[in-house]
Amino acid sequence: MKSGLVRKYNITPEDYHMIEIVIIENKPHKAGPQWKFAGAFYFATVVLAMIGYGHSTPVTVGGKAFCMAYAMVGIPLGLVMFQSIGERLNKFASVVIRRAKCYLRCNTTEATEMNLMFATGMLSSIIITTGAAVFSRYEGWSYFDSFYYCFVTLTTIGFGDYVALQNDQALTSKPGYVALSLVFILFGLAVVAASINLLVLRFMTMQAEENARDEDKDDSRTILPVDGQVRDDQASVCSCNCLGNKQCSGPRTSEIPSDLIERASV
Repeated sequence: MKSGLVRKYNITPEDYHMIEIVIIENKPHKAGPQWKFAGAFYFATVVLAMIGYGHSTPVTVGGKAFCMAYAMVGIPLGLVMFQSIGERLNKFASVVIRRAKCYLRCNTTEATEMNLMFATGMLSSIIITTGAAVFSRYEGWSYFDSFYYCFVTLTTIGFGDYVALQNDQALTSKPGYVALSLVFILFGLAVVAASINLLVLRFMTMQAEENARDEDKDDSRTILPVDGQVRDDQASVCSCNCLGNKQCSGPRTSEIPSDLIERASV
């Protein structure tokens, strides 16, 4: 296609290269000037949230250096902020769950990890589905593409194939839509972070319970005295059964502590 256009319109290589640059650079400017305050604020939010769409990037050496320094300081602070908001959301959800259980007169009123995971998961789903409907309305995307954009954004994947606020001079002409997009990113990331934290905590709890069960299995192999000798509990039982009650000189079952009998039976 390039060769055909060059031959048809007799375009020099330099002019064709300039046309390519103009066409490529024209797409981001559909949103308005990227480095005015609104566009710069949106860029800073994307950097701190570690989304990194790539729709606008610093070009100068000074801008790149400042971006690296800004990210090194801002990203840890952003993570602390999302973590704090997520913890407070979990506390709020636990209070709501306890009151709901009291109202329903449940046997237990404590909010379990599964209850919190279900609550934050539902809230994350509501945010993603609602955000998808809003972006589908304003961006002209299909609902599935909008849902895909919300998921990629809130999981900080940030492919950049779909980016909001990039059409119809949205950065300058739609301040309400810009504010809504920023609130969606910040609040949505906090909720998703809370859900992921609960999920990781659940996995850690399951691992701890599994380790505890393994330790209990190791402790269950107790030692019982039989015929004046120290033997394994299973071997002791077998020797008593094989020799009979008269020949089994070990302690009677009633003399053995109950907790030891239970552990040996396990």
